[in-house]
Amino acid sequence: MVHTIALAGNPNSGKTTLFNALTGARQHVGNYPGVTVEKKTGVYQIDGRQFSLVDLPGTYSMTAYSLEEVITRDFISTQKPAVVVDIVDASNLERNLYLTLQIIEIGVPVCIALNMMDVAKSRGVRIDAPRLSALLGVPVVPTVARNGTGKKELMAAAAQVADTYAGPKNLQISYGEDIDTALAEMEPMISRVEFLTQYYPARWVALKYLEADEQIVSAGRRADAQISEKLGQIADRVASHLNRTLDTDAESIIADHRFGFIKSIIRQGVIEVENEQNRLYLSDQIDKVLINRLAGPFIMAGVVFLLYHFTFAFSEIPAAWMESGFGVLRGLADSHMAEGLLKSLVISGIIDGVGGVLGFVPIILLMFLGITILEDSGYLSRVAFMLDRVFKVFGLHGSSVMPFIVSGGIAGGCAVPGIMAARTLKSPKERLATLLTVPFMNCGAKLPVFALLIGAFFASHKAWVMFAVTLMSWSGALAVAWLLRKTIIRGAPTPFIMELPPYRLPTVRGVLIHAWERTWQYIRKAGTVILAISILLWALMSFPGLPADQAATFGPGQEAALAGAELRHSVAGRIGTSLEPVTGLAGFDWRTNIALVGGFAAKEVIVSTLGTAYSMGEIDAQEASGLSQHLAQAPQWGPLTAFALIVFVMFYSPCFVAVVCIAREAGSWKWAGFSMVFNTVLAFVLAVLVYQAGSLLGFG
Repeated sequence: MVHTIALAGNPNSGKTTLFNALTGARQHVGNYPGVTVEKKTGVYQIDGRQFSLVDLPGTYSMTAYSLEEVITRDFISTQKPAVVVDIVDASNLERNLYLTLQIIEIGVPVCIALNMMDVAKSRGVRIDAPRLSALLGVPVVPTVARNGTGKKELMAAAAQVADTYAGPKNLQISYGEDIDTALAEMEPMISRVEFLTQYYPARWVALKYLEADEQIVSAGRRADAQISEKLGQIADRVASHLNRTLDTDAESIIADHRFGFIKSIIRQGVIEVENEQNRLYLSDQIDKVLINRLAGPFIMAGVVFLLYHFTFAFSEIPAAWMESGFGVLRGLADSHMAEGLLKSLVISGIIDGVGGVLGFVPIILLMFLGITILEDSGYLSRVAFMLDRVFKVFGLHGSSVMPFIVSGGIAGGCAVPGIMAARTLKSPKERLATLLTVPFMNCGAKLPVFALLIGAFFASHKAWVMFAVTLMSWSGALAVAWLLRKTIIRGAPTPFIMELPPYRLPTVRGVLIHAWERTWQYIRKAGTVILAISILLWALMSFPGLPADQAATFGPGQEAALAGAELRHSVAGRIGTSLEPVTGLAGFDWRTNIALVGGFAAKEVIVSTLGTAYSMGEIDAQEASGLSQHLAQAPQWGPLTAFALIVFVMFYSPCFVAVVCIAREAGSWKWAGFSMVFNTVLAFVLAVLVYQAGSLLGFG
């Protein structure tokens, strides 16, 4: 028989790190709440026995407000795992034990992993694990998930709990006279008719009614409306009394008594702290500077600028090598292949199309290296903390910051996981506003487009221009969020609570693995999705061919003009030309229009399509320069046109996969369609304003 062991715990307690150590799964570990949105499974074997491990979403409590809390509580209560291993951060024992008490109160077998013992020790904190185990009545095993210390002992203890579990622990916490009296009245009523007791203990159900837990109350109405009504009346009576006499509610009273119970346990010799008075940990000392109200934003801006400077400064040479390599391939194909459609497909559709995207791999890799270091060190959590004050002004929640960053807030992310990370928001209105604005971030798919245009027209100020582009994307997203929250997505804001994890020195292996995994996703996408779309667009740019009578008008020496006429006559060329009277207002010609239409599928396609479009006008492939030089030398291009295109690409419709994710997460294709139409109209209006204003000021 394969037992199921659920791993639960607070965000940043090392839960996912322990899961990886136990199962060998290679899964990204971040330093911010919400990285594990859905449960993940793995297998662990000990003494010839096999256990199925489930990594549940990190949560601070069993009060199901957010989606991760709902997932965690539902799995623990309805799936009935053989053991719940609660991962507790030993350096923040008091706060972490709050979740522990709630899990024990649900009435499931529990084993505690007292994790990060090395961090606690470095802070002068000594924890008596056997004493804590005796007071709570559950096994407590010290661990250090990062290096695997204690994992075998933990799993042995969990296996023993699974084998010897004899029923719920009799953990009775007093919640004060008012609550205890109500519980004494409600428990027999619940037990007598077995009201929801197939999943939860009677006392726990009563507590949830007193806390006005919407999920449990709704389930109770469906199970037995009459009993649910009586329980609700008792809960309302208590709530009214507490509000009238103490100006508080039952949920606050219950939380206060839980923390009081935890303090009573800790004071019974569980914790010994050296140099307790005036102790300021290293992370706190660093935070006094890095998240200072005045200096913090300037430091954050400097960090982002240095990231871009590092990326562009060190990627120039490897990017040139990549471009030279594809130039050699282009030349070999030109010299060894007979003229015809196959040669055109290989050179223009594949080498210049996909090669144009792969040429930016060095930039992508270095960008991901920098972002991974910031993420694994814990600094990105500080960014979220500092931006919370700003987000409130625009009607967003502090938890919206991480979806923005994951989507490419510092360039190089992806809107899809950013959209999925918005699940952690409790308010449906704030979640919807976040879903609709995270696609404005500069994801990894947009990065090659920006790198191409910045390299061609702003080569002497690459880092500064990229920094300005980042500020524009954030400003645009926040402005749109404010507009949405004031019009079609009105709603009251919800409070924001966030833990700042201690700073950690990222490991070289971890940084390289995470950066390479993200870069490999980019490469794999270029070799599959982008390749398929490039071939499709090449076909649209190749057929139908120019009629023979029109082709005959081009004589020797006019091969380039003939290639241009054939491209304009193609299906894609006709589409691009038909849009030109409108897009010309933003400075976009018909070739650019073709690329932008392809960009609805995936933004990287813009680069590959431009590479194909300009390649199909080349004659000598061995002398063909890179796409960047093509654009810089083209008469219809200039810095103003390039900047208008950057603005348009930044804000127009999300890629197809992101649109599908918005529909799924919002629960309606209406919002996905809104995102496509609204974003594209907004992008076009902004691009026109940039181009027309720049032209009037003489920048054309």
